[in-house]
Amino acid sequence: MVTEIRVKSPADFHVHLRQNEMCSLVTPLVREGGFKLAYVMPNLKPPITTTDMALKYRSELERIDPQTEFLMTLYLSPELTPDEIRKAAGVGIVGVKSYPRGVTTNSDGGIESYETYYPVFEAMQNVGMVLNLHGEIPSDHSTNTCVLNAEAKFLPHLKLLHEHFPRLKIVLEHATTRAAVEAVKSLGPTVGCSITAHHLALVVDDWAGQAFHFCKPVAKYPDDREALREVIRDGMFNRSRRLNAIVNNVPIYYLYNAGHPRFFLGSDSAPHPASAKSTSTPLDGCAAGVFTSPILLPLTAHLLESFGALDQLEAFVSTNGRTFYCLPPSVFETNDVLLRKTVEKVVDMRFVLGDQVAIPFMAGKRINWEIAG
Repeated sequence: MVTEIRVKSPADFHVHLRQNEMCSLVTPLVREGGFKLAYVMPNLKPPITTTDMALKYRSELERIDPQTEFLMTLYLSPELTPDEIRKAAGVGIVGVKSYPRGVTTNSDGGIESYETYYPVFEAMQNVGMVLNLHGEIPSDHSTNTCVLNAEAKFLPHLKLLHEHFPRLKIVLEHATTRAAVEAVKSLGPTVGCSITAHHLALVVDDWAGQAFHFCKPVAKYPDDREALREVIRDGMFNRSRRLNAIVNNVPIYYLYNAGHPRFFLGSDSAPHPASAKSTSTPLDGCAAGVFTSPILLPLTAHLLESFGALDQLEAFVSTNGRTFYCLPPSVFETNDVLLRKTVEKVVDMRFVLGDQVAIPFMAGKRINWEIAG
């Protein structure tokens, strides 16, 4: 039985770090959860729509935790121009996040038509920036669209964008359905997909009536969850080789089945004040978001082990995402994390700073792995 795992350079390719006191609370917890690289979402109030705003936000995050690397994104909005894209790329901003209007937290300024942004996408394709898509369309009861089928109905937009911009790197964020998995697999090498830890655990029954499991996109059916697990565990059934040892100056390799290389971890860890999760009114419903940052790497190991994919942990939390985002090897090699099997790890009930209280996923429950040391 495996009792220790050393994971090379885990990277969270989708995380919300908020603002003000909540930001001060949750930003250090990225590293506590085993990660020193965070791909930061821009849906603040106001959203991060310019290069200067992104750089200012990054400086604030680095002040809070100088030991974590923050990769910044811009919010797709009418203010964003091809010239701003070129400016952003020149100072290391990595991506642009698209939110359809009104589908999730702070998305009131989201887009309604992708064609309007084709010049922006062309500029992104030319400078190598990534388009990150929140893959849902807004609910519309006249077309029978709601949270359970909003992702599936978005997929034609993904395919059309890839068709128009085949060199543009696109990430379908936080996939929740078998349809999304199959769509990404059917497209070219410039289309990737992030999967959250909590969507590997939850189905619709787990959030219906449970506010702390409610997020956007919502967890779907058991078969959809199984599709997410399959693409990590089984992938393309690639036979890959990895260096095992060197004997008498001769490298010895072993073969293993690799998960699909274009699927990787993006936690979508989305903290909210406990009061915003646990209470609601007819005018202001429960906040959407599941908070996983403080336990992310042990939680992911716990979940992958539960469905027979523990051998894919490093690929899922590090190699696949870093390869897709073309991060240089020098960055990839800087941070190893040792996980140790345990029966004693109980997730903290809450994290507190001043007036801010955030409740993590699986609060008070046991998970089978912990960070050693």
